[in-house]
Amino acid sequence: MLKSSLFRVGLAAVTTLALVGCGGDPSSSDTTEASSSEETSTLYLSAIPDEKITDQKAKFDKLAEYLTGKLGVNTEFVFSKDYADSVTKFKNGEVHLVWFGGLSGVQARMAVPGSQAIAQGKADPQYKSYIIANKSTGLQPSEEFPLAIKDMTFTFGSPGSTSGRLMPTYFIMQNNGGVTPDEWFATKPGFQMSGGHVATANAVADGTYQVGGINYKTYDSLVESDPKIAENTVKIWTTPFYADYNFTIHPEVETVFGEGFIKKVQAALVAAPEGSDALKAINRESIIPAKNEDFDGIKDTAVKMGLIEG
Repeated sequence: MLKSSLFRVGLAAVTTLALVGCGGDPSSSDTTEASSSEETSTLYLSAIPDEKITDQKAKFDKLAEYLTGKLGVNTEFVFSKDYADSVTKFKNGEVHLVWFGGLSGVQARMAVPGSQAIAQGKADPQYKSYIIANKSTGLQPSEEFPLAIKDMTFTFGSPGSTSGRLMPTYFIMQNNGGVTPDEWFATKPGFQMSGGHVATANAVADGTYQVGGINYKTYDSLVESDPKIAENTVKIWTTPFYADYNFTIHPEVETVFGEGFIKKVQAALVAAPEGSDALKAINRESIIPAKNEDFDGIKDTAVKMGLIEG
């Protein structure tokens, strides 16, 4: 398991003091400190797992390679097994820079004072979700909220997903008089605990669930690339816009990599060329700056729904 570079620095300092205090060999202490310093030279990058992990690694390795070149600091991608794991790794200092969803980003920044949302895709300030249905339901696209889904089986994405759980829940409640999905649907909704939005699309396409909530970028991409999704599902409703994905950075990078490093990372992300392999990692055409306040709406919504404490 990866250890936080911050913890390694602290461990090296404690080890040095212990050796000196006990009359230990100073050269051994120097070696320990040098080894620790080398370990801290890596910037650890992670992301919420909203697609197949094998596909995600291949894409994010390209982003890590790009950042290594731009920052002059070795960058390495680290898996997060689920949304909660990505937040935990960030909280523990095991990763420094994470591609979060709106809700997971809020959770991470609340857990780590001083952390900052620094970048987002150009599309992310106006993100949206779809409600999709298996074609066997007979449901058709409509601008009106599909109240008929009340009596159908429904799946959200990950419990920690903004576009696959938080905002679909919010808009379902907005259109049914404020009743929670657990109480409103005739059958209690399910979740996709692994596989992200791709898993949601497959669950609906396979008929495991009749209807589901999913982010628009993943679904649009799957319709173009996966015949099973295109032939067996239909987008029946689109939510209003909301802010979503973002890169959030840990404040301790200023200590580990030097003052001004956060702005350097932000500049490198924003400078990523359109259509580059680096941007394919996050399925975006370009990156723009972001700040914590951009996601206050997500935080307020999550607090109102009882998903986080204010």
